[in-house]
Amino acid sequence: MMLEVRDLAIDIARPDAEPLRLVNDVSFRLAAGRTLGIVGESGSGKSMLLKALIGLLPGTIRATGSILFDGTDLLALGEAEMCRVRGRRIGMIFQEPMTALNPAQRIGDQIAEGIRWHRRVSAAEARAEALQWLERVRIPDARRRIDTYPHEMSGGQRQRVGIAIALAMRPDLLIADEPTTALDVTVQAEILDIFDELVSDLGVGLILVSHDLGVIGRIADETLVLYAGTRMEEGPTEAVLRHPRHPYTRGLLAAMPRRGGGVGAGGDLPTIPGTVPSLAALPPGCRFANRCGCVTEACRAAEPAWRTAADGRGLRCILGPEAAA
Repeated sequence: MMLEVRDLAIDIARPDAEPLRLVNDVSFRLAAGRTLGIVGESGSGKSMLLKALIGLLPGTIRATGSILFDGTDLLALGEAEMCRVRGRRIGMIFQEPMTALNPAQRIGDQIAEGIRWHRRVSAAEARAEALQWLERVRIPDARRRIDTYPHEMSGGQRQRVGIAIALAMRPDLLIADEPTTALDVTVQAEILDIFDELVSDLGVGLILVSHDLGVIGRIADETLVLYAGTRMEEGPTEAVLRHPRHPYTRGLLAAMPRRGGGVGAGGDLPTIPGTVPSLAALPPGCRFANRCGCVTEACRAAEPAWRTAADGRGLRCILGPEAAA
């Protein structure tokens, strides 16, 4: 197993109070050549989880549990050791390419920089490889565009450059944080095709975070649903999206626009009432209780434990799989 996360918790230190837990009890596994989709509303802990995986948590935030990458616990590595893993073996595509890219540096130089740093090749060799990656991610007229600056490119092209930077190191694991946000559907489809090729042709393990369940359904083998800093449901993507078991997952799916229905047809798009609770003031019992249409008094008594069903699907709900009915 390429990646195995066990009992991950993330806490932030507070000067006059106990540490605040941002992520709690998250575990999952990912094999090479497979894709894990992670979904959830803003504030569910997705980005914090990704930063823990790649070792980019701020100094006041601490992760506990274990993140086993090819058998090595990344949480036990020092910064110097992590620098040899980050970029070289684990690549990351950040959510907003305009802020992730250096506006004062040509895109070819930004791709070549990591190649020279990790592989110690000449500038000419790094530039030639950078050009190959620009062509691989389908930048038109790559030989000319290699010397352009980020502001001279469209949003979709900048996102491709971000993908090229991450892939230039030929990582074993690629983490993509909302890589198709704000892209039109045509460009989005092209980006997802690139990911498909990477996973199938190069055997890369991919973790894809998205608010768009359509994107997750298009590319992910497994899906993990996060809410208020913890996992609510996990299983094969087709099963989770076609037959969701947690009320929260069903709420997310119901809120998706559909052809022939919803706002475009003159109706109201369904929503989940309320908002994600503050992690500093979680409700008693189930974190989703105050927004759940299936809530009972037992839901407010204690937080449900994570349970794995006979078919291997995971769920955090006292109603169990029968809640889907």
